[in-house]
Amino acid sequence: MLRFIKQNLENIDGVAIYPIISLLIFFIFFTALFWWVFTAKKKHIEEVSNIPLENDLNHQEL
Repeated sequence: MLRFIKQNLENIDGVAIYPIISLLIFFIFFTALFWWVFTAKKKHIEEVSNIPLENDLNHQEL
């Protein structure tokens, strides 16, 4: 099965660019995510982390 796919991909011109594009998208996404995590305000992180608790308390009151 893999040989069949490999033979078809070898016939496509410029197919070598797709793994490079995929790697760049992966690298840019996780670099941006890493940057956001370290620059996020602690107050915002605390508010977001308390959302499940607040939602659970609202359901208990009903």
